[in-house]
Amino acid sequence: MAHKIIRFREVLFKKNFFLLWLGQIVSEFGDRLNQMALIALVYSKSPGSVMELAKLLFFVVVPVLVIGPVAGVYVDRWDRKKVMIISDIVRGCLVFLIPIFVYFRLMIPVYILVFLMFSTTRFFLPSKMAFIPSIVSEEKLMIANSLSNTTRILATIFGFAVAGLIIKLVGYYWGFLIDGISFFVSAAFIASITTKEKLAQVKKDIRKTKEIIQKSIRKHVWWEIVDGFKHMGKKDSMKIVTSSMFILMAGAGSVFCVFIVFVQETFGSGTQALGLFGTFLGIGLFLGTVIFGKYGQRLSKIRTLFGSFVFAGIFIGSFAVCADKNPNFLIGGLFIIVTGASVGPILTCGNTLIHELVPDEMRGRLFSSMEAVMHFAFLVFMMLTAYISRYSSTGNILLICGTGFAVIGVAGQIIVRKTKFKN
Repeated sequence: MAHKIIRFREVLFKKNFFLLWLGQIVSEFGDRLNQMALIALVYSKSPGSVMELAKLLFFVVVPVLVIGPVAGVYVDRWDRKKVMIISDIVRGCLVFLIPIFVYFRLMIPVYILVFLMFSTTRFFLPSKMAFIPSIVSEEKLMIANSLSNTTRILATIFGFAVAGLIIKLVGYYWGFLIDGISFFVSAAFIASITTKEKLAQVKKDIRKTKEIIQKSIRKHVWWEIVDGFKHMGKKDSMKIVTSSMFILMAGAGSVFCVFIVFVQETFGSGTQALGLFGTFLGIGLFLGTVIFGKYGQRLSKIRTLFGSFVFAGIFIGSFAVCADKNPNFLIGGLFIIVTGASVGPILTCGNTLIHELVPDEMRGRLFSSMEAVMHFAFLVFMMLTAYISRYSSTGNILLICGTGFAVIGVAGQIIVRKTKFKN
């Protein structure tokens, strides 16, 4: 039987998914403003410091490791839609407090608010990812995940571009305020999602809820956390997904702070050039995700993962070499676009494999556990490269990271060819 090609509009314009997708465009757009505002805040106090950026990001990443695994357990017990709504409202309130402490030059409360905000995000993200199969049929999951990733990408395209201009013209306070508003708008969209279930499905959900409650009484939260981590290594395909996500975030952590400082030093701009490069990255991610979602449905997801690593590594290294020798903004932008296009399919493939391989009652824990593993990699390699940047140029570090991506991608392709995977 021929494999049916699912069109984007068959998923996007279904009411429930569209509301979820649209709500995330709004909140993710605000997040880009928040990120640029935090970067500008650090730049205004310690220009050119990789370590100061790393300190800020420490409070962003630690909640994933500390709060994430616990949050995943409760996401599997609670109503995921309500969790998303409450998380958005709490995050909006927390963001509104940041400009107050910035005004009085109190940075410790700002770090605490950043920690609390991203701790709340640990409840939102696994709820959203685990919620998607509830409103999308199995054969449409690939497209749904492509569109879900597009949510972040579209926000990156417009958020970074607008954020760079807003912060340059009126300062970083507005970034925090607009971000706070965006969370409330996102909560309103998600609250509008309605599910029409048949009586049989309702009975099934009631029975499932009863089983979960009984299980919760019998089983300690700690053991459910352990189950989430164990499930990542139960199947060969899941081991590949876990390893790929670890590598992706290790590379992202290595590149993130170094890239920001590299752009600031090479192109002589605090936020404007960085914002435009962020837009180029978003354009590339969007193109890569959309093209793969439309034409890559018949491709092996695991082979696509490693192929994407190869191309991303080549383009990251090429950007570092070319920008270091001749900092031409247009050429640099072109390399950033193709890098984004190469990375785009990775998260789509990874998330779809998780949806296919993990039962519904485990997805919240699995996504939280995966987030913990990914951000542990991000944090460790971010701090490592921040330390290395004291002894090596940012351009050399970017080149090494690109080479590492390419080598890992080639090694993965060789392993996959010698091993039979269904996905």
